[in-house]
Amino acid sequence: MNPKELIARRVAQEIQPRTLVNLGIGIPTLVNDYLDESLGVFFQAENGAVGMGHRPPEGMTDRHLTDAGGSFVSFVPGASTIDSAFSFGLIRGGHLDLTVLGALQVDEAGHLANWIIPGHYTPGMGGAMDLVTGAKKVIIAMQHTNKGEPKILPECTLPLTSQRRIDLIVTEMAVIKPEDDGLHLIERAPNVSVEEIVAATAARLIYNGDVLEMAVSDRVAA
Repeated sequence: MNPKELIARRVAQEIQPRTLVNLGIGIPTLVNDYLDESLGVFFQAENGAVGMGHRPPEGMTDRHLTDAGGSFVSFVPGASTIDSAFSFGLIRGGHLDLTVLGALQVDEAGHLANWIIPGHYTPGMGGAMDLVTGAKKVIIAMQHTNKGEPKILPECTLPLTSQRRIDLIVTEMAVIKPEDDGLHLIERAPNVSVEEIVAATAARLIYNGDVLEMAVSDRVAA
């Protein structure tokens, strides 16, 4: 199992039935592949889609059906399209149960930086600021390091997305929960030691004794 698949499978286990969920671009978009449609989860995208299904097979794409990142999507029965004002009204109004986003950095206070690297071209912030502020729960799905450089830091050096503390970090090495007193290491990936996680993390991690091994389902979406 490659790192991105492991992350997506673990995040899928956090999604509750009959909830409204937003998936950011990159690794978060893979989460839908490991979630059964019978759970009644509706996926929303900032560009005005509610009820996105699995990625369509080759030859079945429709250029009018994309997510906020421009990737082709399918729709489940009951899906709808809405304008951007309505879509951001859902987000800012607190109607999203969960958003899953990628990250450039996360710090010990649980702050997220995921929208700009100063000096680099970016097409815009997208909906990140609104999603982190408005969703009831925020999960970060990211690889643990950037080419070996820690992404979980004592303090973010990039501009923050929001002052709100995110709720959970899932990487290919660990599951980490930000709390008032810092980052709690609650799970380690199979065949990954606590020492390896600590070495790949610049921020201080809090844990006591043995850390549970991450349970990853081999379920494939139906």
